Amino acid sequence: MQNSVYVVGHVNPDTDSIAAAIGYAWLLRERDGIDAIAARAGATNLQSAWVLKLLALEVPVLITDASPRFESVVRRLDSTSPDRPLTEAWSIASHAGGIAPVVNEDGTPFGLVTGKSLFDFFTQQVGTKPDKANATIKEILDISCDQAADAHVLKFQINAKIRDNLQRLLREEGDEFLVIDEKGKYVGICRQRDLLNPPRLRIILVDHNEVQQSIASLEEAELLEILDHHRLGNPSTHTPIKMTVDIVGSTSTLVSEQIEDAGLRPPAAIGGVMLAGLLSDTLNLTSPTTTERDRLAADRLSRWTFIKGSVLENETREAFGNKVLSASAGLASRTPKEIVTGDMKVYTAASLNFAISQAEVSSLNEINGHIEDLSKALADLRESKKLDFVMLMVTDVVRGSSRLLLDNPPALLDELPYKPLMDGTRMADGVVSRKKQLLPVVLGLLEE
Repeated sequence: MQNSVYVVGHVNPDTDSIAAAIGYAWLLRERDGIDAIAARAGATNLQSAWVLKLLALEVPVLITDASPRFESVVRRLDSTSPDRPLTEAWSIASHAGGIAPVVNEDGTPFGLVTGKSLFDFFTQQVGTKPDKANATIKEILDISCDQAADAHVLKFQINAKIRDNLQRLLREEGDEFLVIDEKGKYVGICRQRDLLNPPRLRIILVDHNEVQQSIASLEEAELLEILDHHRLGNPSTHTPIKMTVDIVGSTSTLVSEQIEDAGLRPPAAIGGVMLAGLLSDTLNLTSPTTTERDRLAADRLSRWTFIKGSVLENETREAFGNKVLSASAGLASRTPKEIVTGDMKVYTAASLNFAISQAEVSSLNEINGHIEDLSKALADLRESKKLDFVMLMVTDVVRGSSRLLLDNPPALLDELPYKPLMDGTRMADGVVSRKKQLLPVVLGLLEE
């Protein structure tokens, strides 16, 4: 784990975020020999889940927080039991740097035999007692381990954050601590010197570069690289990193270009998931974010994907794209909370924190029976995330327009150039891109 590199997209990942992580991790392994692992920062949405199942690809591992945990420094040492002779602990300690865990029959830790605990034990047994002065080492080592173990060693859960326990650790005189699982069972030990400088999670960000859209505690990770196609809002770093932010419709486009430049060809399933990511982000190459490079990437990925033996061998690019878009379209199959949080991005402008969510439908009429429930879900979202205002962009992927629902918008947004409707929504004709069409308008009004 310490040598692995995690390639992870933004929170509330869309298909391009998932696909870029899978594709770029594959490229790093093949081209650079890096132990790269595709990751995600949240639950997969319906569309991503459909694509992954179709292509028989594993869901990327879930990483929601980069803060080092006790798991990163635990040493899974052999152990003995309290009733066993001290010779067993002595044997373990001689191979484990002078320490031997003592574990109860039920798996819970009893304590540790350490150099200090042995010295204290010998002092107690021999030190000032004339009748013990002639005791042999063998006689002493025949005594049970519970007599020589320190039973007051601190215990920490393996999934606990190290930073949350630093003050407690620094108050302790000991150097070794016990690590337990969620049931209180012994896992291993950790040392104070390792806890004060734990290994950082090595991270590559794809499909985003803003801290508020990334995994929690990103500042505690070792950020190696950013590969993205969004506006800049990138985190500061302690050292220079590789950074690519380019004007294309999807991050999958950028990954496919690098794969081609390396002279490589991915398995059909990986080509397929990247094609799905590209077609999803560009609405099957109809979004205003689509560039000529995206069209070339779609041709390239189609060539890698629609091959004999692939589950998509009889597909076409356009037909596959329509299926990808249909997999996420519709409101009836999701709860209002799932709709407003499924594809949500948080932004900051003019000292205001706000979110814009997007949901895709095959007809804007679908929204009519859901406005009240969606409005309540938006209000709940704003309160739970402590945001100033929130917006939901419901996009018709067939006709290329959107309707907007707003909760607690500032007065400045009264000037939005979208027609107010009687039901409180706004009609945004021709608007399908949050990134290129809606967000610039919102930011322009807020930052005037």
